[in-house]
Amino acid sequence: MELLAVEAAGRGMPVLAAEEAGGPEAGPAAGSAHWYGGPVAGERLAERLGFALLEPTDDWLAELPEEFTGRDVRSATLADAWALDRPAFVKPPRDKSFPAAVYADGSRLPTGLDPATPVLLSEVVTFAAEYRLFLLDGRIATASRYAVFGRLDPRPLDGDPAAAEIAGFVDRLAAAAGPTLPSAVVLDVGQLLDPYRPGHRWAVVEANMAWFSHAYAADPVRVLDVVLRAAGPREHVRPQDLRFVRHPERPEHPGQ
Repeated sequence: MELLAVEAAGRGMPVLAAEEAGGPEAGPAAGSAHWYGGPVAGERLAERLGFALLEPTDDWLAELPEEFTGRDVRSATLADAWALDRPAFVKPPRDKSFPAAVYADGSRLPTGLDPATPVLLSEVVTFAAEYRLFLLDGRIATASRYAVFGRLDPRPLDGDPAAAEIAGFVDRLAAAAGPTLPSAVVLDVGQLLDPYRPGHRWAVVEANMAWFSHAYAADPVRVLDVVLRAAGPREHVRPQDLRFVRHPERPEHPGQ
């Protein structure tokens, strides 16, 4: 956040905390604001300040062909997840109402949430390395490795031996499913270990909101370019992005 704030200030943009922007007398004029931060505060300020928040659809990953997921992923509800009798990776599709993790069975999942809470259920797999890609118009604006075998290990994509393979994978994904994502979005991809033969294959880990994604070691200059498109003035939203605008009536869950 600090790196993006410095870059924004260098472009002559006033940088305010949510409390300042939401005050009765302070903050940017309606229709001129952008947002980087959490969904609750962002949604609260979006109407007042006139910005639109772009995000992937809840079922995007589940609807992707197996060619790009490398594993079985399906949309479900928390009630479905509670009924699991085997290990599965369970996560909320958009927000963080509970930790995304491998759960031994449904009894290990949090209780006290709405049973209708949407979740994604995935078979358990191993990613050797995971990368965060900031995409603008289906192309990689900047990127960073963020984990190796599940452990945080940020490193810029530039100079990484996997850079060319990642670019090729994203090109194939954009050709097959580009219109199913906002024009400014974060895509996490990984080297999925193949249990049947040596080596790995590339697979999508998940898609995220650019305005609520850690940059890790990506170039903050280019990250900000993606964020400004993903959370900027409502009147500047491109026609193809209108269906990806977050609406207040979409249900929230405790803990976000």
